[in-house]
Amino acid sequence: MRRLPVYLVLDVSGSMFGEPIEAVKAGVLSMQSALRKDPQALESAYISVLTFSDQVKQVVELTEVAGFTVPELKAGGSTSLGLALKEVTKCANAEVTKTTASEKGDWKPMVFIMTDGTPTDDITSGLSDFKAYKWGVVVACAAGSGARTDVLTQIAGENVVVLETADSNSIAAFFRWVSSSISTTSKKVESGSDLSGLNTLPPPPSEISLFKN
Repeated sequence: MRRLPVYLVLDVSGSMFGEPIEAVKAGVLSMQSALRKDPQALESAYISVLTFSDQVKQVVELTEVAGFTVPELKAGGSTSLGLALKEVTKCANAEVTKTTASEKGDWKPMVFIMTDGTPTDDITSGLSDFKAYKWGVVVACAAGSGARTDVLTQIAGENVVVLETADSNSIAAFFRWVSSSISTTSKKVESGSDLSGLNTLPPPPSEISLFKN
């Protein structure tokens, strides 16, 4: 069976303490609930969660939706986005089955990156690794006015979305959209085509705006 890998790369730095991190926890929980009700997602979607602050951790390895467990998330520390890009690429290289001449591998992975701040490390090396990988859909979310959209466009190109504030309503809306995007993609890949770009995803809700240079 060809899997649809989905990587959530979440900022858990100190600026996410309080309402933002609690909203992320609730958002991941609601995503889990929604996907478990979707037969297509249950069959093909596999979820991984990576968190980044001072360090980067893959807190959930690539796991089928039925077995996915919401991880414990705690906010604190700096914003090592460059390390996060390097680590998610490393995880994808290890976990995603590549297509060969004799066998179809997994679908190209979806990546959703959420951050509310400025990277505290040099993203150059991690960005280079990340860009070299053949992702399917890459979306970067700027949660609040402190996020560096200029950095996120380097990562995701035009696929950058913005939350005006990193409050519970906005973050909940983002994860509802992520859930819908995974469900939609899990259905579309069955038609036999790898997907890329925001135009292949459902339109974002009103709480989420598309970033335009």
